[in-house]
Amino acid sequence: MGRGRVQLRPIENKISRQVTFSKRRTGLLKKAHEISVLCDAEVALIVFSNKGKLFEYSSDSSMERTLERYERKSYAERQLLPTESESQANWSLECPKLMSTIEALQRNLRHFLGEELDPLSLRDLQLLEQQIDNSLKRIRTRKNKLMHESISELQKKEKTLQDQNNMLTKKLKEKEKTSTEHAQFGQQNLAQNSPLSIQPPPQPSTIQFPSLTIGGSYQAIEGTNKEAETQSQPSTNTVIPPWMLRHVQR
Repeated sequence: MGRGRVQLRPIENKISRQVTFSKRRTGLLKKAHEISVLCDAEVALIVFSNKGKLFEYSSDSSMERTLERYERKSYAERQLLPTESESQANWSLECPKLMSTIEALQRNLRHFLGEELDPLSLRDLQLLEQQIDNSLKRIRTRKNKLMHESISELQKKEKTLQDQNNMLTKKLKEKEKTSTEHAQFGQQNLAQNSPLSIQPPPQPSTIQFPSLTIGGSYQAIEGTNKEAETQSQPSTNTVIPPWMLRHVQR
């Protein structure tokens, strides 16, 4: 025989009710996780116990994004502007939603900071740990990317500075070489223009004295003296006087 239909009604026993709530809550969270992974769906689950304890699950890294998406989707079809009474009614309904959203965000923030973890179950802690691990992976990926970009930029700057340094060194060497060549060329010109040996002083022109002969006539030397004085350049073929030859022979 088949099983009969189970009639759903509140469980009177508090212990049985708490055990059933824990089991069904764990199964519900598991099913929500499975449908988000298998069907690539965005799932958000919020459960309040009879004591007001909150249990939630979000397939996204933040419940806030899912709630904002829900708010935009639920109010996107409204095209007509509401009247004043309707606007006040909407604000009265919107205020508790915003308050609950703020409380949920503050609670999630405290959980991420490691505070108020006692009410969380093992499954909740595992989901929180998974969300933190995913956030850390994204943070490390972004940090490594920025570090690699910074290192690449510094390497490019280093290469540019090295090229500039090599160019300046090359120009400096060429300038030193040019200065050395100019200095050597100047020294050569100075050496060529300066006298290397002392020219011997010009020998004085000799005056030929008339030979004295017995019975001869006296030859005047006045014209010879005037001719020697008017010569501007000393002659290289001057005749050495006899008295100098006698000194040289000695």
